[in-house]
Amino acid sequence: MERSRKPCEGYPIKGFSLVKALLSVWVYRAVRFILAVVFVWSGISKLIEPQSFAVIIEAYGLLPDELIMAVALFLPALELLAGIGLLIDVRGSLGIVAGLLVLFMAILGYGIWMGLDVDCGCFGPEDPEAEAYHGLRSALYKDFGMMAGVVYLYRWRYVRFSSPVRLSRDVMKFYGRRSK
Repeated sequence: MERSRKPCEGYPIKGFSLVKALLSVWVYRAVRFILAVVFVWSGISKLIEPQSFAVIIEAYGLLPDELIMAVALFLPALELLAGIGLLIDVRGSLGIVAGLLVLFMAILGYGIWMGLDVDCGCFGPEDPEAEAYHGLRSALYKDFGMMAGVVYLYRWRYVRFSSPVRLSRDVMKFYGRRSK
């Protein structure tokens, strides 16, 4: 479905306005960069010591023992790939980041609700917020802040008629059309 209005139509463009500043490509890139760095850092820090991250996952008591190590390897790898994808603005990476944030907020909410005295596990075993239960609430607030960044990025793309890079399309352009 094609939209008939022009980008930024109805927004004050002359002079400085908050809307104009928020629609700046530089603000978009900064928010995207910050989210990407957080996810790349988080993924790498968990992949460095997957055994320690598995202990944190086990403390929540949500998974059977057979799945804990697989999740301790898969989840950080997904965070790392989503962060790299977001860094270079690959299509689908923002959706993965949004899904991961929803998952993390649900798990943190569960931990707070159950009164668990566990490390949030946000940045692996060397997490500075490892003050256990007190870190869950602040980690949840940070996740809400990152989700606000995700919503901003989606809204910016909608208003600016921008779409992320389609990795498959660009790979095809780079390597040329496949022969039949």
